[in-house]
Amino acid sequence: MATETIDHSTLSRLVEAGAVRGAHVVGQPGGWAVIVKYGMHERPLASTNSRAIRSFRRLETLVAYLKNIGLSQFDVDAANYDQAAPTAAKRPDRAAALKRAHEAAAYDKWFRAQVQKELDDPSPELTDEEANADMRQFFAKLEREASH
Repeated sequence: MATETIDHSTLSRLVEAGAVRGAHVVGQPGGWAVIVKYGMHERPLASTNSRAIRSFRRLETLVAYLKNIGLSQFDVDAANYDQAAPTAAKRPDRAAALKRAHEAAAYDKWFRAQVQKELDDPSPELTDEEANADMRQFFAKLEREASH
């Protein structure tokens, strides 16, 4: 029989409604899980995508997650925690995607700064009329060269 779990959005709503009685952080080989107590139920937190029990590699990450959703008090059972235990394979594809996202954000920031610098420049080198005249001359030159 599959274990019934609770997802992030349900947990957030329960915390917001004041229905959570507590949380129990449980150490396991290679990470930490959290069991949420609400009403007469106790359910482990599930991963959003796989619906499997969510495991946090670092206790600090789990603490930050719980505090962020409004649970600042919980108990910890580290009896079965084993830092040296092999964990699930890391996701190099996600690391590469995250790196690309950071590079894109950095480029976007640089690009916007360059555009803003030009917009803020009080003395453009050419007026619109001068730029249009230059382009007309350029295209006329291209047409003359193409006809020869």
